[in-house]
Amino acid sequence: MQGRTSIAITSALEAGASYADARFVTSAAETARARNGALEGLTSANQIGIGVRVIADGAWGFAATSEPDEAAIRAAARRAVELARAAATTRRNPVRLTEVEPVIDDVRASFEIDPADILLQDRIALLMDCDRLMNKSDVAVTEGHVSVLRQSKHFCSSEGADIHQELIETGGRISATAIDGNETQRRSYPGSHGGQVMTRGWEVIEEMRLAEHAEEIAQEAVALLAAPQCPSGEMDIILAGEMLALQVHESCGHPIELDRVLGTEASYAGTSFLTPDKLGTFRYGSDVVNISADATIPGGLGSFAYDDEGVPAQRAEIVKNGIFVGYLTSRETTAQLGLGASNGTMRADGPNRLPIIRMTNINLEPGDIPMSEIIRTTERGLLMDTNQSWSIDDKRLNFQFGCEVARVIEDGEITGIVRNPTYTGITPEFWGACDAVADEETWTVQGVPNCGKGEPGQTAHVGHGVSAARFRNVQVGVLGDE
Repeated sequence: MQGRTSIAITSALEAGASYADARFVTSAAETARARNGALEGLTSANQIGIGVRVIADGAWGFAATSEPDEAAIRAAARRAVELARAAATTRRNPVRLTEVEPVIDDVRASFEIDPADILLQDRIALLMDCDRLMNKSDVAVTEGHVSVLRQSKHFCSSEGADIHQELIETGGRISATAIDGNETQRRSYPGSHGGQVMTRGWEVIEEMRLAEHAEEIAQEAVALLAAPQCPSGEMDIILAGEMLALQVHESCGHPIELDRVLGTEASYAGTSFLTPDKLGTFRYGSDVVNISADATIPGGLGSFAYDDEGVPAQRAEIVKNGIFVGYLTSRETTAQLGLGASNGTMRADGPNRLPIIRMTNINLEPGDIPMSEIIRTTERGLLMDTNQSWSIDDKRLNFQFGCEVARVIEDGEITGIVRNPTYTGITPEFWGACDAVADEETWTVQGVPNCGKGEPGQTAHVGHGVSAARFRNVQVGVLGDE
């Protein structure tokens, strides 16, 4: 790998680049899926390639090849320089990068149980066992999957960086769908968007205890068919961890991406309401809201050793006691705004994609109140869990989320469930209404393996550390139908 990246760097500099970096990436993904008692599919996808990014005449250029022989690599490097020079004819200001200390390192994947040691028939047997248990209830559809990704990446730069890092991602999910006439209800476990995934080994699957939850989710899917409809009006809501993770993702993670703020990520995924004039002064939420971006959490799906610019993983404060204090940045965007060093969030989803700013693990830091106490002190409200639908505008201000289930709270006690729960809000008003965040006892890192961004599109694997949080006087149900 090192020889290939060195060839790319040398070729780019010989062609006239003032800066160059190269990523040689190999990956292998495996997924087993079951549906209604049968194996629905076994998929295996492998990728190999090298991406070359350069600055020439003050502009970026990028090219890639999936044929990593010397001739193809040299051609890709020259092509990247040609594209940079073409882009320079329309660029007003030359690219500037903040400094980063070039690193030489070799980082291996961390796991307790190597997924390669788990036979395929054993993975399938687990899914079939979950299917059997879910079908003890009168459900129409049962589904499950387990997945493993292995990736090896070598990064080299003309500044002297030489970094090799490996990772393993393991995850899975089961779900049961009940149908009665026109009414359809689904319950999933784990409820993270796309299932729970972590940068660990097969121990992730074992810790989920999928089979132990199979009967429970099927029973609840059936119970939701007869449950009352979610009430409409203003009331307190508590977002449980899995739902809170997606709330953080959409209304906290995306608007702090500095490329969105500066307008270079606009046509596909929108911009951001967190404009530079708000940095350090804007009240994003209440005093109990503290948000961090932390790529160093062991096992987090947004964790890594170095980003795709060779910047070390780190923890950065985003919201402190309700005040907005930080962005997700790159070497170029920090130079544009004079913010100092990058906090290391540039990643690409493969060798044939240009690195862009992506979430790491965007976390709502735990509070100091037990979850049971938050419920006990709620007079009238809903405890919402597991995302089912979402909608948010391009600036990440106005949103509406739907959940699989909500548990009714009356006088501090859970008294039942309602179906089709939804809630709406405006981001700073919503987080301003947060008056309680649960403590570390229920704080976990949820994986989101399917975050889309960019043109051409890229899928990032990110994480969110959350416990649970209460929000006062939120609009739930159908607006105006009280």
